[in-house]
Amino acid sequence: MKTNVSHQPLCRLLSTLAAATALLAGCATPAGAPPSRDVSTVSDQSEGQRRAQLRLELASAYFTRGQTATALDEVKVALVAWPEFTEAYNLRGLIYASMGEGNLATESFKRALQLKPGDADTLHNYAWFLCREKRFAQAEAMFLEALAQPQYRDATRTLLARGVCQARDGRWAEAEQTLTRSYELDPANPATAVNLTEVLVRRGQYERARFYIRRVNDVPEQVNAQTLWLAVRIEHKLGQSERAREMGSMLSQRFPQSPEALLFERGQFDEQ
Repeated sequence: MKTNVSHQPLCRLLSTLAAATALLAGCATPAGAPPSRDVSTVSDQSEGQRRAQLRLELASAYFTRGQTATALDEVKVALVAWPEFTEAYNLRGLIYASMGEGNLATESFKRALQLKPGDADTLHNYAWFLCREKRFAQAEAMFLEALAQPQYRDATRTLLARGVCQARDGRWAEAEQTLTRSYELDPANPATAVNLTEVLVRRGQYERARFYIRRVNDVPEQVNAQTLWLAVRIEHKLGQSERAREMGSMLSQRFPQSPEALLFERGQFDEQ
């Protein structure tokens, strides 16, 4: 099953890199006043922490551009400056995963969770890595743990990844439920709508699938060969031959070199 989640930002699969902060010691207070803690800001970081944060921001930018070796070098420098930098281990795990270094990726994610147990970003990334490794039961446990974290703000992202993973495991009914929930929370996300459409097609729910893919294709910026091909297949399954030809012509005109256009020309409507 295709998904925009693995390389797109989601569906983004990179962790949000929060600024690292250090806890303040109690500030001096007038005699008799209760001790208090100030709000921690960047100025409270050590020089090593600030240097590590800068290096991690560079690493993230390089990784986003596909420069994995350079990104890894920057992460290494960040960890020399701040050996307990959780977000650096998290990103290192993503980098190693993209390089096919499974053992090193696992080691990185586990180290991040040792430093910050229950970190939802790390749990999400580790879960997606496990899914790509087809370790579906472990991935499901990690996704659920991420979603269980209090005040987790990226639940829609994790629900999307979890739904895609369930689909990869052939658990279509569960995938439909999970992706539907993600869509309810963020109906403007085209990656969720496309993946939910794919699942509904697999389950033979063509009318519902038509609803979701039409919403995607109604936004010009979201249209691509995959979304048009989905629409063609759905109209074909519903017996709407004229509508299927219309969408297929649009596919061939706009994306003539795409694999989907070739499938349409061959009449291979059941091909993914």
